[in-house]
Amino acid sequence: MHRHLARVALYGGVVVAVVALSKVHAVASVPGYDYTGSSRFGWSFAYIALLCLAAYGLGLPDLARGRRVAVVAAAGATSGGALGISAIQLLTGTALLPRWVVFGAAVVLVPWFVLCATVAREGVTRAEGRDRVLLVAGPGEAVVLEDELGQAPERPASVVAHLDVEAARAGDGPGRPLVEQADALDATVVVLDRHAQADESIVAQAAALHAAGVRIRTLSLFYEQWLGKLPVSELERVSLMFDIGELHRARYGRAKRLLDVALALGGLVLLAVVTPLVLAGNAVANRGPLLFRQRRVGKQGRTFQILKFRTMGGEATSAATGEWTSEHDPRITPFGNLLRRTHLDELPQVWNIVRGDLSVVGPRPEQPRYVGELTDKLPFYDLRHLVRPGLTGWAQVKYGYAGCETDALEKLQYEFYYLRRQSLGFDLRVMGRTVRSVLRGAGR
Repeated sequence: MHRHLARVALYGGVVVAVVALSKVHAVASVPGYDYTGSSRFGWSFAYIALLCLAAYGLGLPDLARGRRVAVVAAAGATSGGALGISAIQLLTGTALLPRWVVFGAAVVLVPWFVLCATVAREGVTRAEGRDRVLLVAGPGEAVVLEDELGQAPERPASVVAHLDVEAARAGDGPGRPLVEQADALDATVVVLDRHAQADESIVAQAAALHAAGVRIRTLSLFYEQWLGKLPVSELERVSLMFDIGELHRARYGRAKRLLDVALALGGLVLLAVVTPLVLAGNAVANRGPLLFRQRRVGKQGRTFQILKFRTMGGEATSAATGEWTSEHDPRITPFGNLLRRTHLDELPQVWNIVRGDLSVVGPRPEQPRYVGELTDKLPFYDLRHLVRPGLTGWAQVKYGYAGCETDALEKLQYEFYYLRRQSLGFDLRVMGRTVRSVLRGAGR
């Protein structure tokens, strides 16, 4: 609740600050003017949008886990919004908004953003104490889950105890170990793996806890709701147990394609602006072809040629390169590293989106060689090819860079979650998270 209120307050505060300062300026000016009847009214909302986007991109209010981080993020967000509207004014050659409004709002909103981040941080702390998890599973699952909850969960929680199936099972006597442990630790969520769910005595104890107000979750459902992914141990079992938007909801598929084309056409304009700059950078610090082309596996297993601005030198410019690319690959040139850190190397893929090879959001396409290897090891891996691959995806914003088969398996857990929840609303959420990831310099 605190985090939700903090978000509403932060964005509402931006609206109030900009509109209030604009109205004061309209009244105090000589001569005065009608703020709502002027062009400044519309441009003030463009400024509001820039400030909100910058705040979200820098992780406010949710991701600022300390006061110093919150102050830096708040200053960066307001400065970014002010510089953005100033750049637009410079390009148009018109004073779209008074400087008093632009810089006044930037100054006023810094302490407000910090306050909202503090409220959100308090909400996270309370949630961690409120969601106390008692896990009934194998020891390996407990270690993995504790590690996952310590990173970037969708809903914070902490594992207060772990019981294996044998320890949680009620014997012939009157004892109920699962109930007793949950009561002793004040557990609020009990999570059962597949083996625990198959034990009648454990299910009976879980039913008693459920009646007492304790939430009961399967391991798969807990991963979905708290972590935004599906556990490796459950992937094969659930691979056919859900609808996929692009396959089972025709209207969604059409709407998604229209959104893809609209965004890609805007991206082509940006590509036209950026390409001369990349050509100039290549001439100085990255000599070689402008584009990198490589075969990737798309929807229904069809291959296509993906386009990127080249970031590597030497033999790596060849599409035949078969190595996994590491995050700090020595083949990456200094200018190529700049392109990667700003994610501009991905920009030519807007043409792949126009052609229909890619969607804006979806599982990232892999090389045929890796697809063959992973499909042999994971019979359910091919499920990701039932939909159009994406320029960005849930796995990219949640996990980041994948440079080996272990990483690919980790990302697959997030991709299955996306397939299970595929919708326009979720696609927009991923796009927003991508903007945040790019501005914070994370993810690939």
